[in-house]
Amino acid sequence: MAENTRDMTVLVTGATGRTGSRVAAAARAAGLRVRAASRATGFDWEDASTWTGALRGADAAYLAHPTDVGSPDATKAVGALAREAVGLGVRRLVLLSARGEDQARPTEEAFRTSGADWTIVRASWFSQNFSEGPLVEGLRRGELVFPAGEVREPFIDARDIADVVVAVLTGGDRYTGRELEITGPRLLTFREAVAEIARAGGGELVYTPVTAREYGDALTGFGVPAAEAGFLVGVFGTLLDGRNSRLSDGVREILGRAPRDFAEFAREAAADGAWKA
Repeated sequence: MAENTRDMTVLVTGATGRTGSRVAAAARAAGLRVRAASRATGFDWEDASTWTGALRGADAAYLAHPTDVGSPDATKAVGALAREAVGLGVRRLVLLSARGEDQARPTEEAFRTSGADWTIVRASWFSQNFSEGPLVEGLRRGELVFPAGEVREPFIDARDIADVVVAVLTGGDRYTGRELEITGPRLLTFREAVAEIARAGGGELVYTPVTAREYGDALTGFGVPAAEAGFLVGVFGTLLDGRNSRLSDGVREILGRAPRDFAEFAREAAADGAWKA
């Protein structure tokens, strides 16, 4: 860690979420002071009046919007919060974005033009989406129904995302003004990922691919608003069209080591009871 970051205070948004909780833990392990921002601590992305108190006195911030980074709500909020941060003297900002998502470009542009010393981290699909996200309940029932076909994805462990974010925050100017792409170490189809989870958990699991439209219809049937379901259909159509079926060396470049493998994630999550009914 650079000497000038020893006393750094970092605001971590989404501090109870899949990446934010791990960024907070990794930052503390690196000796940084962490200011955890979530609704539990009075921070609300939808209420700008809660931002100033969270930002004031911080040296840097990690921004992870709770809705998809490509949503209009994210574009508006990320740009506004980044500008407020700069106005309060919090210039070092890191944004979590999605690799290959065209819908995220307006949010990234709002972030880049905020006046901050910015870095964008574009991550592939999180391994933890299978253990902590919206796919968990289906896996606990024995079947993952998802519109991914047989596309191959380099799933990344959220702990690697956190380590990259902390390295960026403590790396001085080395990563300022850069867009970093990070992935896991190998390509897997969702079917293969489900099979690895089944092996790790010692049970039987089924992967059932559906079209994005069929998945959207299922979402609305579960009560998701039609506009939100339609947006997600568009996002999945973009992310899962094969454009992301490639690896990057981002984790090794930044951390000097290989990213964690999906099998390691699956074994640890299974041992923790992630998929027990």
